[in-house]
Amino acid sequence: MKITGKTKSQLVEELRLVREKIAEFENTKAKGNEVEAELSQNYKKVTEIMEDIAHIINHVVEMRDPYLVGHQQRVSKLATAIAQEMKLDRNKIESIRFSALVHDVGKINLPIKMVKNSNKLLKDEYEIIKKHSKISYYILKTVDFPWFIAEIVYQHHERINGSGYPRRLKGNEILLEAKILGVADVVEAMSSKRPYRSAHSIKDALEEISKNSGILYEPEVVDICLTLFRKKGFKFK
Repeated sequence: MKITGKTKSQLVEELRLVREKIAEFENTKAKGNEVEAELSQNYKKVTEIMEDIAHIINHVVEMRDPYLVGHQQRVSKLATAIAQEMKLDRNKIESIRFSALVHDVGKINLPIKMVKNSNKLLKDEYEIIKKHSKISYYILKTVDFPWFIAEIVYQHHERINGSGYPRRLKGNEILLEAKILGVADVVEAMSSKRPYRSAHSIKDALEEISKNSGILYEPEVVDICLTLFRKKGFKFK
């Protein structure tokens, strides 16, 4: 058979080059898979180390204040669920989850008599308690976390109308991660007993964030939190 345009030898050479390109691609793909597997393994190791740090911090905080036992874990569970429902990327979700696990570390600096106080907080006592997010920031910023943990924790009591603390940030000055953590913290804290008050119901906690949506709390975060409890069966355990 007669081959037109290109000679048989030219076609054979081109076919050989194509095969080489395919082999090169497969080799590159295999190396890429190895790198991806190594990165995944390293990420897992980093996460495990972070979990150990969170466990230590939790233990220290809970030893000083028994009323906080399980608080940070429950806040983390809700904050993570909100972040997942918002379809945030894995890094943001992990930063929120871990920030929630350590957000009250600054409370180790509170006077023990205040921690155990069963009376309603005085104004001066409340002002001291408000310093815990700043103290948390200074503790956490010394650790080289893979996420902005210290800053998220620093901001979790800020409110979008600027009425929060400690820096009175407002609107877009507040990280989305901190807005999520803030809502989760309010819901869990209100529904838990404290030495100076009884626990509120989940219904009361949800009404609090609902009526202040767009005032104190980010509306999208509030809407998703309400959906999780009212339509998707989310519960603290």
